[in-house]
Amino acid sequence: MDGPQQPTLDALLPAGMATKAEQLGVTKAHLPLRRLVPLGVLAGAFIALGANFATVVTAGSGLDAGVSKLLGGIVFSLGLILVVVSGAELFTGNTLIVMAYASRRVTAKALLRNWLVVYVSNFIGAAATAALIVASGRLSAGDGAVGLRALKIAEAKGALDFGAAIVSGVLANALVCLAVWMTMSARTLIDKVVVIVPPIAAFVAAGYEHSVANMYFFPAALFHKGFAADSFWSTTETTADGFPHVSWQHFMYNNLLPVTIGNILGGAVLVGLVYWFVYLRPEHPAPT
Repeated sequence: MDGPQQPTLDALLPAGMATKAEQLGVTKAHLPLRRLVPLGVLAGAFIALGANFATVVTAGSGLDAGVSKLLGGIVFSLGLILVVVSGAELFTGNTLIVMAYASRRVTAKALLRNWLVVYVSNFIGAAATAALIVASGRLSAGDGAVGLRALKIAEAKGALDFGAAIVSGVLANALVCLAVWMTMSARTLIDKVVVIVPPIAAFVAAGYEHSVANMYFFPAALFHKGFAADSFWSTTETTADGFPHVSWQHFMYNNLLPVTIGNILGGAVLVGLVYWFVYLRPEHPAPT
């Protein structure tokens, strides 16, 4: 008789990762609201902290644009690291629950419930964090470089074409979900951190659009634009009128709506359903 199986530190192979992702999707889809809501708020706050970190690092750095974007992407990884390691519910990562749905282990109602509750909770966490950061006064500190960077980020995002925002959202969440997917193979904490950083750094450096990150970027810019002292505008030699796309309308319609659509397509279809088709699809259809 074979003895007990010995534990191993070898990474899970993709087939095992798919099974693990499917089971995790079942668990996530059935979380009670008393756990789902606070975990969603935490995820929004975690991503906001990563986004703020990236804003600070890329503000007035004087570095080559590519190098500055790379550094911003690396430090932005803090957000997903906190989500995965600390435990939180992130809408973009939860698009992978579609794998459990495709296997008929989760209903459409349970899937959409998770997405809706987590999406709203992420918004609350990210926007609340943005409000706290603006209230701290750090966006206006020094020469105002951080606040100016926050405004420029939101201005560029608000000026995106609707179709381009969808495609950018597809690319962003394909990379985010690949990061989450690779954590399924991890056996140690270090494994998880290492596989998260490159895909996240890639999407941020490329300038792709992530809905939950934008739930921080826009409120931070909007709050700062509305409440910044006159000294900020004079120091940075700018005016509020110089950022016409930093508005709630541009945020909700021109950015958040198309980016969310793209994030769902990128995560659920290009990653979740593709890996379900390869590793979890039944070889023979069930008899009817």
